[in-house]
Amino acid sequence: MTAQTPYPARRALAWAMRIMVALVLALFVVWLVLYITKGRFLRPWFERVASAQLHRSVKVAGEFNLYFDPIDVALRADGLAIANAPWAAPPALFSARHMALRLRTFSLIWGPRRIAVADIDGAHAALQWDARHDRNNWTFDDTAAHGKPLDLPDIGRGVITDSHVMYADPQTQLALAIDLAPVTATHSQIDHALGFSGTGTLRQQPVRFAGRIDQPQQTLSSEPSKVVLHAQGADTTVDLAGQMPSLSNIGGGRYHLAVHGANMARLFDFIGVVVVPTRHYHLVTDVARTRGEWVFTAIKGVFGDSDIAGKMSLGSRDGRLHLDADLKTASLDPLDAAPLLGFDPQRLDRMGTSGLVTYEHGHPRILPDTPLRSAELQRFDADAHYRVDVVAAKNVPVGQIDLTLRLDHGVLALKPLSAVVAGGRLDSAFVLDSRGPEVRTDYQIHLHPTPIGKLLARFGVQQAETTGSVSARVAMRGVGNSVRQSLAHSSGRLAAIIPAGTLSARNIQLAELDVGTFVQRSLQKKLKDPVEINCGLLAFTDRDGIATADPILIDTRKNIVTGNGRFSFRDESVDLQIRAKGKTFSLFSLQSPIGLGGYFARPRLKIISPALLGRVGAGAALGLFASPVAALVAFVDPGNGKAAACGPVLAGSGANAQRTQRGKPVKGLSPTPH
Repeated sequence: MTAQTPYPARRALAWAMRIMVALVLALFVVWLVLYITKGRFLRPWFERVASAQLHRSVKVAGEFNLYFDPIDVALRADGLAIANAPWAAPPALFSARHMALRLRTFSLIWGPRRIAVADIDGAHAALQWDARHDRNNWTFDDTAAHGKPLDLPDIGRGVITDSHVMYADPQTQLALAIDLAPVTATHSQIDHALGFSGTGTLRQQPVRFAGRIDQPQQTLSSEPSKVVLHAQGADTTVDLAGQMPSLSNIGGGRYHLAVHGANMARLFDFIGVVVVPTRHYHLVTDVARTRGEWVFTAIKGVFGDSDIAGKMSLGSRDGRLHLDADLKTASLDPLDAAPLLGFDPQRLDRMGTSGLVTYEHGHPRILPDTPLRSAELQRFDADAHYRVDVVAAKNVPVGQIDLTLRLDHGVLALKPLSAVVAGGRLDSAFVLDSRGPEVRTDYQIHLHPTPIGKLLARFGVQQAETTGSVSARVAMRGVGNSVRQSLAHSSGRLAAIIPAGTLSARNIQLAELDVGTFVQRSLQKKLKDPVEINCGLLAFTDRDGIATADPILIDTRKNIVTGNGRFSFRDESVDLQIRAKGKTFSLFSLQSPIGLGGYFARPRLKIISPALLGRVGAGAALGLFASPVAALVAFVDPGNGKAAACGPVLAGSGANAQRTQRGKPVKGLSPTPH
């Protein structure tokens, strides 16, 4: 006998079936009513619910439909407007003259959101960040600490016409007006690429751009899309091509970037980073976003007549924009290095080396006066390493430059900065503090012992006959917003030390104007015989931009060379006198002061000094009133120069500390300035 279901259980099952049937019938009735009426009566309900969900006012001014067709949700909202955030402008975040969507019902419940079909006409979107880049107007969650990335739903098929997007970010000073080209899709295929074009400003520089996004199947879906962009602005041209994961994830793509323009600094101005201005340039690089940073790899290109290669990254650290770079140049043209000091690269491009010189009140000036962009240096931080194999300089062989740069909250340190100069090593450090009302710069330069023969080869020094070397130190501090201003308000000391060695006879004898020795050696064909240097010091003490000789003292086997005078960083004038005193008797000597005057950019050697003219006049008078032989007396040097003690010379001591070998003060030196 078959067991029967108990009566109460049968009743419960029957009621459950009735309830299910009733629910299905009710849903069918709702579906039927919505389908017949197209849900027009739901507009007030839709506006209330949407406004509550978005925390923004949502209004539909025209035709409204909301129904199931048959399972997907069909929505039509003509004249739709979503209010903007209270702090943003214009009044509407999004508006559309006509919008018809078909939404996947189950994706609305369980996600991710998916729009099967979109038909949009006359849409306007105004996307904006606040001034601190903390909030954006498309993040509807008022409790969010920071604005969220733009998250667009997947769109399977669509038609978009007469639509525009505005984008503004006050922090990066970026404002764009983007026009979208009409987009149509049939049978799940986009008829053509999604095109866009527009204009705007970036860092107050006008830009214009055009491009397209091309996807083999569904451009508006989450499938990878190819993107091509061409942009121009501020004498800069950018071409980008690559692949991005989707419209809502542009930063996740990989791209190839080609950039060229008149000045690389203008390119970096677009992203809020200050770099050294350059002459015309062309760069190519691969770009990707990794761990929140834009990474530029395989950088290759040229600036001016120099090459450059390496890598770079740009991102945020501790809430501040941070640049990292590792770059290398195989051959650096000196003109391309000049902008590092503040010279105008476009002027150099037009005029070459003559562009280094300007004129002020009729006098030549060579120290650059380009202001340091100190306020902008405080807006980002940087760590960079730059190497140069060789500098293509004709005068002095320079190479193996190695520079480490660090910028931290307005303090720019170029240290260490090393190079090989004429076989010697140059180590230096420069620190610029832009945090105060005035820029303060510390200059530290150390030239290790360097062969004079290589250093001065271009000026006629015979390398084979020269064994002398020179070392130098500079320790200064300046105040000012440019190289010229900083040096014009500087204090410190500059010194070059020459230890024992030999130098070509031609140069040293001409410098001492010892005509007797010069003629004698010419007749004996010993012009290239080396001259022995015991020690030498060329030092200056700088006080508020005026550098005074402290001292100039060179001791050779035959002469004591002393110098007095000064040069000025203020007006770049030079006023120096060099005098040689023989240690032995010399006939036909013209040992009188040699003057060095003029300006840094146009120095002038004054051979005929007043003292020399006096000796010539005395000789002429003796020849006129006595005899021709008597005229030679004015040019006889008795040779009473006293040899200097090399200890204070090699120590780089001031003029007051210099002594002869007998411990007496050296004559002809100006006292150390106070």
